[in-house]
Amino acid sequence: MKHFDIGSILVIMITFILFVAALFFTGFTHDILLEAGVFLVSVKLIIMAYKNSKSNEKIELELKKIKELIVQNKDRI
Repeated sequence: MKHFDIGSILVIMITFILFVAALFFTGFTHDILLEAGVFLVSVKLIIMAYKNSKSNEKIELELKKIKELIVQNKDRI
C-alpha cells in the first residue's frame, strides 16, 4: 500500500462507482464498452504510476551505491 497514495485510491474508488452507476443507468448496451474503456484507462494509469514508483526506488538505490563508492574513493586519494 505504500505505492498507492490517497489520490490513486480515490481515483480507483470514484471510477469504479461511476462505472457501476453507468451500468445501472445505461444497462448492458453497447455503451458498456465505452464505460469499460474509461475504467481500464484509469486502472492503467495507476499501474503505470506504481511501476514508476518501483523504478524510482531502484534508481535511488543505485545512485546511493554510486555515491558511497565515490566517497570511498575520495577518502583513498
